[in-house]
Amino acid sequence: MQRRIFLQHIFGATGAVALGALPFETWASPQAKEVKITILHTNDQHSRLEPFPKGDRMAGRGGVVNRARILSKIRSEEQNVLLFDAGDIFQGTPYFNFYKGRPEIELMSQMGYDAVTMGNHDFDGGLDLYVNQIKAYAKFPVLVANYDFAGTSMEGLAQPYKIFNVQGVKVGVFGIGISPDGLIPQKLFGGTKYLDPVKTANETAAMLRNEKKCSLVVCLSHLGYKMSDGEMSDLVMAPQTKDIDVIIGGHTHTFLNEPTILKNQAGKSVIINQAGWGGASLGRLDFRFDRVSKKVYFESRAVPVQ
Repeated sequence: MQRRIFLQHIFGATGAVALGALPFETWASPQAKEVKITILHTNDQHSRLEPFPKGDRMAGRGGVVNRARILSKIRSEEQNVLLFDAGDIFQGTPYFNFYKGRPEIELMSQMGYDAVTMGNHDFDGGLDLYVNQIKAYAKFPVLVANYDFAGTSMEGLAQPYKIFNVQGVKVGVFGIGISPDGLIPQKLFGGTKYLDPVKTANETAAMLRNEKKCSLVVCLSHLGYKMSDGEMSDLVMAPQTKDIDVIIGGHTHTFLNEPTILKNQAGKSVIINQAGWGGASLGRLDFRFDRVSKKVYFESRAVPVQ
């Protein structure tokens, strides 16, 4: 399914979409009428490197070979592609039990992931294991803004955010992790301090928008699309934010054919998307920054991996 809507990133009462504080003259091609950026994303891969087996309701879906083929095709068609993951790369098949996450990280590096955040199951082997595999095999950064890793083996390895400059359009990306309570044993959390996700998200997004002049602010979230009893989730966080444009989610294994659009505290739209689990689906968001109208449009689709 595809959906094309006007992204209401309003910087005034007119309802027009502005591109942050980014002057058009910084674009790589001053003559270009627009810049198109394609964001692809996965979540909750859970060490599923092969397609789902026969007898499973998703039989034949997924698999890194199928995903790599689709990624290659999209990259051959689009000039500007960013690829993200919203956590829980580890745990779920014998690959993790035997190889402790090495093939997952190596293959994601080969597929050209640009950034990931951490899910609760990425702690299943302990922080030291995760650190060792990331240091040895990752060619992408780990982004987590609300985990304070001071004094742990992750200190200095994880970053709160990263800015991608795409033809002069700045895309700011940061990660938000779920509370460890009831999900991550303290011995595996390794002395990590959990910070309030909404407060941290608002502070990080405001910095990316106002100080770093990002035209698009993306949150890689492992809070979950919707949790029971009103617990913290993407649906709960989005209305409490001010500067986040896109939330790419994980944790709840939610297959969305099209994003959910909510209003934030400033009355602006927040796009929330999630791509199921196990690599069975690839989320896709195509953003078009129009130089003439100074508006941002996007199209979305869920791409079956098979």
